[in-house]
Amino acid sequence: MRKLLNTLYVTTPESFLHRDGENVIVKVGSDERFRIPIHNIEGIVCFGYMGASPQLMQLCTDNNVGLSFLTPYGKFMGRVNGRVRGNVLLRRTQYRIADDTGASLDIARCFITAKIVNCRTVLGRSIRDHGDTIRCESIRNADYLLIENLSKIEECPNADALRGIEGNCAKFYFDVMDELILKQKDTFFVRERNRRPPRDNMNALLSFLYTLLAHDVESALETVGLDPYVGFFHTDRPGRASLALDMMEEFRPFLADRLALSMVNLQQVCGEDFLHKEGGGIILTDKGRKVVLGAWQKRKQDEITHPYLNEKIEIGLLPYVQALLMARFLRGDIDGYPPFFMN
Repeated sequence: MRKLLNTLYVTTPESFLHRDGENVIVKVGSDERFRIPIHNIEGIVCFGYMGASPQLMQLCTDNNVGLSFLTPYGKFMGRVNGRVRGNVLLRRTQYRIADDTGASLDIARCFITAKIVNCRTVLGRSIRDHGDTIRCESIRNADYLLIENLSKIEECPNADALRGIEGNCAKFYFDVMDELILKQKDTFFVRERNRRPPRDNMNALLSFLYTLLAHDVESALETVGLDPYVGFFHTDRPGRASLALDMMEEFRPFLADRLALSMVNLQQVCGEDFLHKEGGGIILTDKGRKVVLGAWQKRKQDEITHPYLNEKIEIGLLPYVQALLMARFLRGDIDGYPPFFMN
């Protein structure tokens, strides 16, 4: 099993990345702030506009280290990749299936089934752990609606109908997420899921975590030789990593939503960690980003027993494991794609 390496997050906007031999150097002006061997990391995410030297980019591409650039507030700008790796036959199979509406729909059903089941698990845990302090009836009603829509997936006639089911379930889920927020309710709340830009602290936190998750899933797909830009559920669009967005669906409740709720309820983040912009959007401050990134990295080091492999793995390896299972399915090594269901 692949070793879980680190992702280097560069959060100081004035930072510039350099190469020194086999080391990544982070400088602010002429001052060296950080140094790490390239072999100790699997990805670099830069929050800022200063960039990186061509020599550093070559070091990353030669060592299959993803280098992504985001704005200081978490909006994706671009990604540097090396030569396409992986079996060309695997990618050709992926493209053929992506062009087959029936085969694509079968895979998309797996993603959305897992997402809805995992959302139900998040809601069920809230009742189990906090049933005496939350409005359980509202959550049970939402759970019933999720079950009702879940039963329609198998007979779903096409991708558009499946997208309708997914959209309905997302609404039912986020309609009751506010019940799962136990602390700081004046500062953190969810009236609806909103983004581009997020208009409340909780949505800003969720959007930031989804961005981190998308980076990890895209890197995992590239590692096993799949094309992250050709998916089975999300429609193709220039610059859109459709397969990464597909696979993200099953991870959102487990990796992002639960972490966001935990950080708020444990008061690891607070209102001061968010900045309200003039246009109404809300973003994390530099301090807030560092707190969230620390919690994200710590969460990825926790271990779980994978429900399909029945092996203990670090949570950070989940995207890689699922990407590997997708590759095995496309090659015909297993009969179907087994999505991730949280315990």
